[in-house]
Amino acid sequence: MRGFVRKTGNLRRILPIYEPFRAKFDLLRTLVRRDLEARYKGSVLGNLWPLLNQLSQLLIYTYVFSIVLKVKLSVKSLPENNFTFGLWLFAGLVPWIAFSGGLNQSASSVIVQPNLVKKVVFPLGLLPLVPIFSAFIESSFGLIALIFFVAISSHTIHTSLALLPLVWIPQLLLTAGLGYLAAGLTVFLRDIPQSLAVILNIWMYLTPIIYPASAIPEEWRRLVFWLNPMTAIIEGYRDFILVGEIKHWSELEVSSLIALVIFCSGFWCYRRLRPAFADVL
Repeated sequence: MRGFVRKTGNLRRILPIYEPFRAKFDLLRTLVRRDLEARYKGSVLGNLWPLLNQLSQLLIYTYVFSIVLKVKLSVKSLPENNFTFGLWLFAGLVPWIAFSGGLNQSASSVIVQPNLVKKVVFPLGLLPLVPIFSAFIESSFGLIALIFFVAISSHTIHTSLALLPLVWIPQLLLTAGLGYLAAGLTVFLRDIPQSLAVILNIWMYLTPIIYPASAIPEEWRRLVFWLNPMTAIIEGYRDFILVGEIKHWSELEVSSLIALVIFCSGFWCYRRLRPAFADVL
C-alpha cells in the first residue's frame, strides 16, 4: 500500500500539471501515505486489515443470504453456486465500503486538525480528500482479490476490466462532493458524523448491494437507478468484473453527471464556509 502511494508521485512527471497543482498533489500524496501508515502502526497484520474487514463482511452476508435464506443467483460466465453469490456480493461491497468509509471519515477531517486549519498557508481543501483516497486505496486490496477469484472461477479475465476507471471517477467525485459538504458542516454542527452514519445505513439497504436490482419492483427500479448514483456505480463494477458486458451505460452516464454536480456543489459550500473554520475551532 505504501509503495502504491509513492508510485503515484511519478504521475506529476508524466502529466502536464500546473506547478501549484503539482505541489498540492505531492502534499496530498504525503498526507494519504501518513494516514495509511498511522492507521495500522504497531499492528501485526498491518495493511492486511482492510482486506480482512472486507472478507469478514463478505462471509457474513454470504452465510445469511446464500446459505440460511438460500438466495439463488445466476451470473453469466460463472457457475451457479454459493461461491458465485459471494463474488457477486463482494463486487457490490467493495465500492460501497470505500464510499461509506471515506465519507464517514471525511466528515471529521477538519475538526480533528485544528492546528492545520489555523495555518494560513495550508490548503484546507485537501483535508477531506485524505480519508477518501485512503479508503479508496484500501478497497483496492479487495478489488484485486475479487478479480483474482473471478478469474479462477470463470477461467477468464474480462477485457472490460480496462473500463473500471469509468466507475472510479464518478465514485470519487460523489464521495468527495459529499465529503466536502459533510466536513464543512461538521465544523458548525457536530451532529453531522452521527447523522451521516444513520443515513449511510439506510442508503445501503436502498442500494442493490445484498439483493439484485431485479428484485426491485419494476415501477421503482428505474427511479432507484436514476436517483441513487451508487446503484449504477455498483452495477458498473459487476458488469465490468463479473459479466464482461456493459449493461447500464445510460444509468452510469446519469450517475456520473449527478456525481459531478454533487462534487461542484459540495466544494462550493466548503469554500464558502472555509473562512470561518479558524474562528469556530
